[in-house]
Amino acid sequence: MKHVYSGKVRDIYEVDQDLMLFVTSDRMSAFDVVMAEPVPDKGRVLTAVTAFWAAHLDKLAPSHLVETGVPGGVDLSEAGIDPAYAEGRSMLVRRAEMLPIECIVRGYLSGSAWAEYKRSGTMHGAELPAGMRQSDQLPEPVFTPSTKATSGHDENISYEQAVELVGEKTASAAREISLEAYRSGAAWAAERGIVIADTKFELGFIDGRLAICDEVMTPDSSRFWPADEWQPGATPPSFDKQPLRDWLEASGWDKTPPPPPLPADVIASTRERYVQAYERLTGLHFADWPGAGR
Repeated sequence: MKHVYSGKVRDIYEVDQDLMLFVTSDRMSAFDVVMAEPVPDKGRVLTAVTAFWAAHLDKLAPSHLVETGVPGGVDLSEAGIDPAYAEGRSMLVRRAEMLPIECIVRGYLSGSAWAEYKRSGTMHGAELPAGMRQSDQLPEPVFTPSTKATSGHDENISYEQAVELVGEKTASAAREISLEAYRSGAAWAAERGIVIADTKFELGFIDGRLAICDEVMTPDSSRFWPADEWQPGATPPSFDKQPLRDWLEASGWDKTPPPPPLPADVIASTRERYVQAYERLTGLHFADWPGAGR
């Protein structure tokens, strides 16, 4: 098994010409900088949430996920992976031809979309109604793609620019899959007291069909808000790395490497946010997920 790539969070290995193994680490990034300290179990939460959504959305679109865990016959030692570390954080996936765009869907006005709206009254170049407030629900979920930056930040682009990158047929299919996946996930989450404000999908072609790849509606790729704390005009607390971001903002750090050492209570509260997101979405106990808490 050959190591192919390591991102901020995931390590990717080639099993054979058709299959890859994703191992999701506990590495934590904020403001595009990877922290020195991991957040325990974060990788397992992301894997568990992705597996849940892959099953939930299986009638809507194919997934690249074959199974969670390490398949028999795969030798982790030759790739230098501790089997105990891989437990609960590994996904066997089909290789895909990935689209060069991030497929973002926004249901609420927040983040970079809110910043743009304040400047120009638009979101990804499209006009929005006047007088909207931060965290307002949009009239309808909107597909708002971005580029995939090899370094630095992704760049928000219009749908027309996405068409230029991938073609009208592919852009249209990506938009439809992303919007339907968001609507399905948002409706499920709403019944469990969570608002999915926005999320990012990665899509790629497998056997000629667009499939949902990588992580799916996780606390890393989405904004999860407690429904009972959401109100327009303010940013609600979220089930993600918010305790970490808040502490870093208050620390006076200038957001360039190296980051300051993280206090133990910030790490613990961040872990708890991730675990809560999984348990509220799925109704399952995270302690029952393979390797959790070890």
